[in-house]
Amino acid sequence: MSLWEFVKKYYIDSIVYKQGYNIVNTLTWAAILLVAAWLIYRYLSKRLFFDKKFMLYTIPFIFFGSSVRVVEDAGFLQPPISYIFMTPMIYILVFSLTFPTLLIALKMRNLKIYLYTGLILAAIPLLILLSNLQIENWWVFPASISLALVFTLIFSALSKNDESRIAFFSQMLDGSASFMGLQFLGYWELHVLPRFLISLTGPWIMIPLKFVIFLLILLYLDKAEEEENLKGFIKFVIMVLGLAPGVRNALRMTFGV
Repeated sequence: MSLWEFVKKYYIDSIVYKQGYNIVNTLTWAAILLVAAWLIYRYLSKRLFFDKKFMLYTIPFIFFGSSVRVVEDAGFLQPPISYIFMTPMIYILVFSLTFPTLLIALKMRNLKIYLYTGLILAAIPLLILLSNLQIENWWVFPASISLALVFTLIFSALSKNDESRIAFFSQMLDGSASFMGLQFLGYWELHVLPRFLISLTGPWIMIPLKFVIFLLILLYLDKAEEEENLKGFIKFVIMVLGLAPGVRNALRMTFGV
């Protein structure tokens, strides 16, 4: 296999033909994420504290990225423009808007600039979806949120840390939305490891899998003797990695995309 054939098979085709993730591109994107996260933390840790306020202020940008992704899923964008709105390019696009906005807000010592910009951006693709699509499964968001809240309440009995609770809820929302789509609406899992586990056990595995993994990780972080800002940043990353696909999946199912 030539280099071009390798790149086409494991990277390009998965985007162009929406084949989902494979082991090669999964490991590649994971490695890039780790390096990017480390660089971002090194730069921002001296300028920002990764606390509950910052996590909540970032949520509109996550909604923006997830809903823009659904705009592409719905077929409103055509190739090659649509490729920019697929993973991994969508993360670069959202970052290119989020990071400069955050730097401006920090420069002006007013983090609400960051919040309000995110709210405006999030409203645009949501309005596009609401204006052009009918709601097919209105129950998906309430059901996913309710299920995630139940498990977060259990987690809250073990952790009183607000950042941990937000991160845990985000991951459980992703697990709950995935379960709803796989179990009741005929969707399929994109990621390699969950897809393998689901093939062995069934869609229900997503919820206990998420619960156990992130309960252990977050409880460990709560007690770890690491710098508080580093722990906050890790929880922030966990939130983003859970909430982004969770919101996207719930939106897709809501509109029947």
